Amino acid sequence: MSGCSSLDILERCYSVRFQCHHVKHHFRSSEKIFQGKGTKVSVNASSGHPLESEPGTFDPNGKNALDAFYRFSRPHTIIGTALSIVSVSLLAVEKISDLSPIFFTGVFQAIAAALMMNIYIVGLNQLYDIEIDKVNKPYLPLASGEFSVATGAMIVISFSIMSFWLGWFVGSWPLILALSISFILGTAYSINLPLLRWKRFALIAAMCILAVRAVIVQLAFYLHMQIHVFKRPPLFSRALIFATAFMSFFSVVIALFKDIPDIDGDMTFGIQSFTVRLGQKRVFWICISLLEIAYGVSTLVGGASLLGWSKYIMVLGHSILALVLWNRANSVDLKSKVAITSCYMFIWKLFYAEYLLIPFIR
Repeated sequence: MSGCSSLDILERCYSVRFQCHHVKHHFRSSEKIFQGKGTKVSVNASSGHPLESEPGTFDPNGKNALDAFYRFSRPHTIIGTALSIVSVSLLAVEKISDLSPIFFTGVFQAIAAALMMNIYIVGLNQLYDIEIDKVNKPYLPLASGEFSVATGAMIVISFSIMSFWLGWFVGSWPLILALSISFILGTAYSINLPLLRWKRFALIAAMCILAVRAVIVQLAFYLHMQIHVFKRPPLFSRALIFATAFMSFFSVVIALFKDIPDIDGDMTFGIQSFTVRLGQKRVFWICISLLEIAYGVSTLVGGASLLGWSKYIMVLGHSILALVLWNRANSVDLKSKVAITSCYMFIWKLFYAEYLLIPFIR
């Protein structure tokens, strides 16, 4: 389809679904339970899912089940995980002959195991956030009632087991380490047990996302290719160090930005995110500033490259992304949840774009 990428479709889908839900709630009364000092106000949040079948007409064996699973898997995180592994794997390529069947097999094994762990993590978060998601993300299948809690739990348990089994079968210790740390942090982030559910604490939540997206993905999957696939000693190249540092900035931005459109549900259920504490506008511009700083440093790093083609790609690519981000940020209506959500999906596009540039760092 000319002029319209799959990423554009994904962004529009999120925006349209929220708009439909907003209109639906404009005409329907809502009730939620708020408990105060001896005062009980009845409020009922609708769990209906816009644009899809109502919970009562959900067919677990048909097309609706696939669509529900697609939303359950949080596709923007799936795309980000797959792209990051491919990009980091290419950093281990030293010569054209490295692009062999063994390389592609190693990449496929890493992606398959990581995506299954990704589904475990995002699915577990939904299991413990059903009531919050009825406010913030009513299109998700557990919040909408399309998936029962038992179905969600079965998916989460199955994918975690398959992920670890594949890691064990491959026999790559960096891959097993990546899966194990992701499992531990993803569980601690969401599960509601004493001393856990770290998402309640803004700084710890951000550190969890940074550890997985910025450190584990870059280092562990690079070492998987370098040590397990190519049988080479570990070598922390300039490109790998840059990728880890840049994605640390980007992961912090994603961790902060994801809470901006979710402020209503977070305030209601006591999630002390930075957005709840500092306000949407301040956190929004902190995120934009961090990314602009990262792009500025990237142009300097690219300009220092000894390879002409790498220098031009890095400087021009990051300059364009910085300009596009600035223009987009200044056009966002911070009073509109739809506009903020759309901008959040745009931030993920920039995340994808960076992984397209990283292999050119030399």
